[in-house]
Amino acid sequence: MKCISVYTNDFEVFSDIYEKILATPIAENEETQVEGVTVNGSGDVPESYLARMKTKPDVVVMKLKNTDITILQHRDMFEIFIPESEFVVH
Repeated sequence: MKCISVYTNDFEVFSDIYEKILATPIAENEETQVEGVTVNGSGDVPESYLARMKTKPDVVVMKLKNTDITILQHRDMFEIFIPESEFVVH
């Protein structure tokens, strides 16, 4: 599962740019800016990390409709989790 970290705690800012972030190719350990917000390709993470984070009381969990993409909001960041199945070329 690929993880992209977005360094903002402002939900409105995040919601305005998340589609641009998903459309931007970001390599593992690459840091870039999207509309002034720092975005980092955090690489692959195990499913167990996502499961563990979902149980924490200070973590907000969001799911994108019609996809398997999960977004976590905690501290001053959002993490976008994209399963490998979302990268399959049909």
